Amino acid sequence: MDPFVYSAGPARVLFETGGLAKTGAELEFLGVHRALVLSTPQQSGEAEALAKSLGSRAVGVFSDAAMHTPVEVTQQAMAQVQSKNVDGIVSYGGGSTIGLGKAIALRTDLPQLAIPTTYAGSEMTPIIGQTEVGRKTTQTTSKVLPETVIYDPALTYTLPSFIAGPSAVNALAHAVEALYAENRNPVTSMQAEASIAAIGRSMSGLMSGAIDENARADAFYGAWLAGTCLASVGMGIHHKICHTLGGSFNLNHADIHCLMIPYTAAFNRDHAPEAMAAIARALGVSDPIAGLFGLMQTAAKTKDLKSFGMSLDDIERASDLAMERAYYNPRPITRDSVRNMLLAAYEGAHP
Repeated sequence: MDPFVYSAGPARVLFETGGLAKTGAELEFLGVHRALVLSTPQQSGEAEALAKSLGSRAVGVFSDAAMHTPVEVTQQAMAQVQSKNVDGIVSYGGGSTIGLGKAIALRTDLPQLAIPTTYAGSEMTPIIGQTEVGRKTTQTTSKVLPETVIYDPALTYTLPSFIAGPSAVNALAHAVEALYAENRNPVTSMQAEASIAAIGRSMSGLMSGAIDENARADAFYGAWLAGTCLASVGMGIHHKICHTLGGSFNLNHADIHCLMIPYTAAFNRDHAPEAMAAIARALGVSDPIAGLFGLMQTAAKTKDLKSFGMSLDDIERASDLAMERAYYNPRPITRDSVRNMLLAAYEGAHP
């Protein structure tokens, strides 16, 4: 067996249908008495209801969380943190809200309780991405890890399929990259394969239009495993491309991850055979790239970069940006190879 290093995050995880009702008890466990509840504008009603249920343990709601964690939004939230003498954060929502909670923790070290309502997986990772002046940068620090995460599958029952599908494939992308990460290990590889399998079997139920409780629980379970993997290992070309496209062209985080994963996996196919075999096993297919492309076609509402509004000039700029501060990747990265991958995604061609 190859040598490896495995580090587990310290988060306390509660996975339970109806677990939202335990938010107050979990804040008490953390010693939080003056929590600020965070959300996006779209989930402000749920955040207000949650804050009300917490009584005096919540001092208010900040409901302006935004995609890609803009620094100016974080500064607005920090003004409330300081004026209300906040001693803890409750992040209720998807990756945008959880990213804001992380940005506050980065600046204050306040404890966080994350209550995800999508499958982004960010709540399990020590990674934060922030956008300033049109450019997204990331860093890894344990300061941004939430202390407690409540996974309540019931919170995803109202998530429409056009959001649930891309969000779940976004999580799956984390697991795919964990399989060929430079610092992968036997534990994360097992978790990644189990994550891909859980999300793969959830997809038909997620996209059916009906509330499939088992599918929603499977997707959340897979997202938790994927986030746990991402917390332990590095990222590759997929995340570099998606951070570039999302941060510099303001494309939706989950949608762009969902679209790109078959293309980035195909980019690495010949340089990560063990990863490809694991993906095929997890999805129950003979061709891992075809399996991922099929999942994307099922889940994605936008199936090519052209439909995102990108131009060929944007593809050229994205190819340049992707070469800056390159991440580890099993296949060496060149500008031409990245450009060719982006052109395939631009046309929506089978990778």
